[in-house]
Amino acid sequence: MIYIFYLVKMISIMNKRFNLFFAVAFVISGQLCLFGQSSFETYTNPVIPGDHSDCTLTKVGNDFYTTGSSFNPTPVIYHSTDLVHWEAIAQPVAADWSEYGDAPQGGCWGGQIVFYKNKYWDFFSRANTMYYVIADKPEGPWSMPVRIKDPSQLSYGLGYDNSIFIDDNGKWYLVIKNGQPNGGIVELGDDGQPTGIVYDLNWLNAKISSNPDVYQYSWAEGPVMWKHNGFYYYSFARDVSGGQKVMRSKTLTADKSAWTTPVDFFNENDPDKANAIFQGPNHSSAAVELADGTSWVLHPVWARNSGEWFGQGRQGILNQVRYIGDEVVADYPANKSFTAPKLPSSGIPWCVAKSDCFVSDKLNPEWSFLGFTPKNTWSLTERPGWLRLYPKSPTKANTVIKTDAEHNYSLITRLDFDAKSTNDEAGLRLMNGLENLYIKLYSSVNSKGQKVFAIKFDSVYAEVENKIGNVAWLKLVRVNHIMTGYYSADGSNWQQVGHEINIAALDKFNKDWNGWCGNRQGLYVAGKSADFDLYIYRDAYTPILAECPANQFGTTRTQTASKDYSLDSIHNNDWALYAGVEFGNDDYKKKPYIVKMTAACTTKGSAVEVWIDAIGTGQKIATCNIESTGGVDAYKTFLAKTATISGKHDVYLRFVGSEKARLFNLKSFCFEAK
Repeated sequence: MIYIFYLVKMISIMNKRFNLFFAVAFVISGQLCLFGQSSFETYTNPVIPGDHSDCTLTKVGNDFYTTGSSFNPTPVIYHSTDLVHWEAIAQPVAADWSEYGDAPQGGCWGGQIVFYKNKYWDFFSRANTMYYVIADKPEGPWSMPVRIKDPSQLSYGLGYDNSIFIDDNGKWYLVIKNGQPNGGIVELGDDGQPTGIVYDLNWLNAKISSNPDVYQYSWAEGPVMWKHNGFYYYSFARDVSGGQKVMRSKTLTADKSAWTTPVDFFNENDPDKANAIFQGPNHSSAAVELADGTSWVLHPVWARNSGEWFGQGRQGILNQVRYIGDEVVADYPANKSFTAPKLPSSGIPWCVAKSDCFVSDKLNPEWSFLGFTPKNTWSLTERPGWLRLYPKSPTKANTVIKTDAEHNYSLITRLDFDAKSTNDEAGLRLMNGLENLYIKLYSSVNSKGQKVFAIKFDSVYAEVENKIGNVAWLKLVRVNHIMTGYYSADGSNWQQVGHEINIAALDKFNKDWNGWCGNRQGLYVAGKSADFDLYIYRDAYTPILAECPANQFGTTRTQTASKDYSLDSIHNNDWALYAGVEFGNDDYKKKPYIVKMTAACTTKGSAVEVWIDAIGTGQKIATCNIESTGGVDAYKTFLAKTATISGKHDVYLRFVGSEKARLFNLKSFCFEAK
């Protein structure tokens, strides 16, 4: 367990008061986050929930970095020290870059951050043209993009979804792919431009002789390279439907005879493959090797076998790579706990969306804009302590978004908005990658000229009259595919807007690959500007479904007699993690004093220990005893007092009881505030 101690001084901003204190803390872009996370011995995938398309992986000293295709949202660089816990640290390409564009499936394709010649470089493609940006540190600031010249030795351009390989002799290369038949390895100079040395691998993806319209490896896309025990490894994806191949050579050459025949990279013979939620792994990163000799890859996979959650995009999966004789094989992303890398997490919390009180003058890098977004369309300084958003134009909304990664959460915002017409909207919005389907909870004016709070999904619409005024609270609660909207004058007493809405159509697969990316959640304005005081991701005082842990050990999800779900197969020392829970702060003035557990139990002497930030090395804030309820479907609510805490935390539930007994089923839990 590594603790980082900071002396944090938050200066009064407008009517906001912050205290001076010592804490176990992480400070991210001026945003205070209390965490003390120990590294896991085991983990379940995904380690980066939600969209992380075409991801790459780079090791620099004791740090790891990943990025990839973002498409229309601005790209994000993530950092880790243990490969399991990841944090957003930078956006290498500015949303106001004039070449960014603003269309679904556009934006940045591919992406890799590397460290070369004492600089950090991030390479990416935009509109089938390669660029790089440079920074002195991975957090930035990053330079404006520089276009990479197409080498004259090739009959095709540099393409997209490319990667960087740095050899142990200090030379570095752009590993490229452009279209089905074209691919190669291009040496770069110290300036990031091609030197003229090119290895053309145009033989790799030849057409099948018996069917001249079909290429042997489909698109053979997203190529990556690494080196191990003196061999060069070259790996590529067939296409987004699945499949990853790998070949190796003792020399770096374009000579086909020097390379082995491509074989499956992932263990396609894994007996658990058929039941895996994440099927068809592909577009893998290069393998990185740790000091203990183990090697690892990140790769993006849709939750194909669930179908209903395809809309979350290609999620970030971590798997170990094993060298067995002359073969290399990566573990299949099966539905099980894997042994975690033996690395320290350095206090990084689980990678879900985080609450934000907008107390910094810089926007947290978790937030992305949607497409080209001029700097004058948002501000954190015009009204300190608030995020001010302006529409991009009289007819185009402005949106700040994060990945929509989980099945259960409660989004809350407090806004100040004076709507004047039906075109004026401000609030919470969840949207798909194609940007043509969304649910939104917002403040506006109806056709009668009344100020209203409204909720809308496709053709479903409901509204209530706004009798509160311009400053109001909105809450959007997700329970799997069911969304419910609320409004409030004080953030404590909530009134529902309309009825529950089923948004399964937003979460499921669609034939257009969801714009190549996953759903996003966040804040938006249309028609005129609005001010947002905060954004809460998971409210501690709204029931949290036990069936939806961010990570766990030993437990399973099971259907109850009432056709909903609970956390099952709970035994002594099993645990479950619920990430990014907001307990309160100077803007959201709440503190917990009771935790409530809704469980069904047939044994005696069981309990739930509630820990924040880590089991054992974090803080245990409550122990809730669970008694027999008379049956596995006879649910009752049990209470326990909690320690007084504040801020946002990862919440761990550790289950204790008889060594061998199945302890109980847990349906949900939540906290009550003073």
